[in-house]
Amino acid sequence: MKKILITGAAGFIGFHVSRRFLESGNSIVGVDNLNDYYDVSLKKARLALLEKKADFRFVKANIADRERMSALFKEEVPEIVVHLAAQAGVRYSLVNPHAYADSNLTGFINILEGCRHQKITHLVFASSSSVYGANTQMPFSVHHNVDHPVSLYAATKKANELMAHTYAHLYNLPCTGLRFFTVYGPWGRPDMALFLFTKAILEERPIDVFNEGRMSRDFSYIDDIVEGIFRVADKIPNPNAYWNSNHPDPGTSFAPYKIYNIGNNNPAELFEFIRILEAQLGRKAKMNLLPMQPGDVPKTFADVDDLMKDVGFKPATSLKDGIEHFVKWYREYYNI
Repeated sequence: MKKILITGAAGFIGFHVSRRFLESGNSIVGVDNLNDYYDVSLKKARLALLEKKADFRFVKANIADRERMSALFKEEVPEIVVHLAAQAGVRYSLVNPHAYADSNLTGFINILEGCRHQKITHLVFASSSSVYGANTQMPFSVHHNVDHPVSLYAATKKANELMAHTYAHLYNLPCTGLRFFTVYGPWGRPDMALFLFTKAILEERPIDVFNEGRMSRDFSYIDDIVEGIFRVADKIPNPNAYWNSNHPDPGTSFAPYKIYNIGNNNPAELFEFIRILEAQLGRKAKMNLLPMQPGDVPKTFADVDDLMKDVGFKPATSLKDGIEHFVKWYREYYNI
């Protein structure tokens, strides 16, 4: 049994990750501030399922609270930290930028400091496909340069990678960053497309389709994301002996630091996504075709070669199966 600290434990990914580690016989300390960015009752429902497990302990705390986080690390002394708490959402970063500075920057430095002082074995943290920003070379590779973000959210996630690298170098803290690609599935976030589209179609309201539907995403099912995190947690990064400062590899380092993509490696057009959802719901969508939104990108596509090579895993859930699982959960949860 390992003691694992998981931040954002009441969130979409954090909830599923906590369950996976609990099922494998680990002791989990789950941290979340239960903020109202979206429906708090959904977070509490996830949490209620986790709290049925004897090896799960919930701590309500804000990761931006330096004293609280310092005390928590001293009290718990976890072996591994899986840091998933963050202010999410590209579009919301245009409305409330300070929320991203507080959670994603101040909060992350508090996590790094806790890991440093308690000599944590491995910090695994959430990054995002958003860091690829203006990149157009496909598929997106962790070995590509990512210095041109197009949203504040993406900039904070890139900053997290830089901050983690610094701590890996200065304090020999093993850090692994995971770039997630459009995660969806049961217990998902209400602000994301699948949730918004499902609710609107069932209520016979139109859905907003940005860039007039000329978008594609590497939609990644939650179980695949969780399996990737679970395997990576046991894969403590080593310095890359071949790292060359004259030709620096962005995905590795001379320090114990590594970046992975976790995505489906199979992008789908937005209209295909909508057609599959319509079939599962048995209803046609009414669509508002709108221009591209600031901060968005037209396409994402994950190169997962490093993930396959290092931990022997490649996401494989089809979009049809994943949407079917979500719709089944949605109908059951909302009794529709």
